Formats: sequence, C-alpha cells, structure tokens
Amino acid sequence: MAGSETHYTLPRPSFDEDVKILIVVAPYYRDIADDLIAGAKAEIEAVGAEWELVEVPGALELPTAIRIADQTADFDGYVALGCVIRGETTHYDTVCNDSSRGLSTMGLAGLCIGNGILTVENREQAEVRADPDRMNKGGGAAAAALHLVALARKWKGGALPAGFRPPNA
Repeated sequence: MAGSETHYTLPRPSFDEDVKILIVVAPYYRDIADDLIAGAKAEIEAVGAEWELVEVPGALELPTAIRIADQTADFDGYVALGCVIRGETTHYDTVCNDSSRGLSTMGLAGLCIGNGILTVENREQAEVRADPDRMNKGGGAAAAALHLVALARKWKGGALPAGFRPPNA
C-alpha cells in the first residue's frame, strides 16, 4: 500500500545567496494541483527561497514552459506540477512519457528541475499523493529542485574538460 513505507529524506539544503524557483503547474484537476502547489510553496519557503507560479494548459506543456523560462528569465530551478489519471485510451501513456522525457532531457542539459507530475490510476491515488499532509509530492518535487540548485552552486565554476588530458597540459 502506498504511503505505508518510510523513506529517507535528505536534510534541506541551505543557501548563502538568494534562490528563485519557478513553479509551473498544469491545473487540469484544480484541487489536486492546488495541493501540489501548497506543498511546493511550503518547501521552497522553508529554505528561505522565493517562488513564482505560472499555469499551462496541460502536462505536455510543462517542459515547453520551463524551456521558455530558462531562455528568457532568471530562475535557479523549476518545479513541474500536474496530474495525469489513466483513462480509457493510450493518451495517458503519451502524456506521461513525453512530459517526463521533456523534463529529463532538460535536466540532463543542466537545468535544476523537480518533477511533480503525478501519474496515477485513479483520483484517490492522486489525492493521497498530492495532499501536503500525506505523501506531499509537490513538496518532494520542490525539494528535488532545491537540492539540484545547491549541487549546481557547489560545483559552479569548477567545470573541467571531459576526456583525456596529457600530463603538463
């Protein structure tokens, strides 16, 4: 049963400089989205960071909105929030796979993204996962983004070229 196990949670990161996070949400299921947002905001505020919120039509638009923000605005990290509930068609698989792939691709390119897109079988599963007092997946996505921001800042300026470097080079 979901929620019956305990999992290790990293301690919250701390920051010497201001952090600004963009929360991008697809509010197709408004009540679920509101719970995810509440959890994300609370986690971001708990480390003293700032946040901004934008809404997009659906989960497929989440990666695009984050990419636009990365190219045109000044955010340290991103939290993608939404909910996809399995229906009667294969559209569920497309939305789940493509939104996740888009976020992962940008993450591998160096963006600090917390993925809080719920992919569930039914509304009850979504409610449990979104509720800040239960599984709090919005807070978890924000925590992931914040940890990645902290990691990126830790190694900022320390990038070394990849590959073989001959001695004395």
